Amino acid sequence: MGPDTVLDFEVQKFTRVCAVTGRELAPGETFYSYLVRDGAETIRKDVASSDWNGPPDDCLGWWKSEVPDPKSRKLNWAPHDVMLHYFSETENDPTKADVRFVLALLMIRRRIFRLEDTEVDDSGNEVLRVFCARNESEYAVPVTAVTPERAQEVQAIISDLLVDTGKS
Repeated sequence: MGPDTVLDFEVQKFTRVCAVTGRELAPGETFYSYLVRDGAETIRKDVASSDWNGPPDDCLGWWKSEVPDPKSRKLNWAPHDVMLHYFSETENDPTKADVRFVLALLMIRRRIFRLEDTEVDDSGNEVLRVFCARNESEYAVPVTAVTPERAQEVQAIISDLLVDTGKS
């Protein structure tokens, strides 16, 4: 994977400020984040949902989030072995291809997986090649488009399965 590929960048931390109005975003407020290239750099912009008019044409990717409440208890991710187990369970289930793809991206970010390469399969579809040092395995993960409507469902599925909120 070369230095000009989309997946080869660092994402800036949340600024807590709307890029459109300059207003500080409040805890619990919904906002959108998107990434754009500025020369060799990747820039993150956060926009309050009230000022969001959709992603710009030159955007590399975007997502919807909620400003965390600093007083609330921090979420704890499930242990890596639990994530790996669920990832393995999704391998042969075509109804969970988008969940598997998003989970792979999360596991790359959490350094459970290392992105080795991207390639195009015989059908012309992009595939991520990831390596897991924990079990010394390599996985092929088809890149799957996630619609905005489905994105919230995928986020809820992963959150319900893999996040310990401390609630009983």
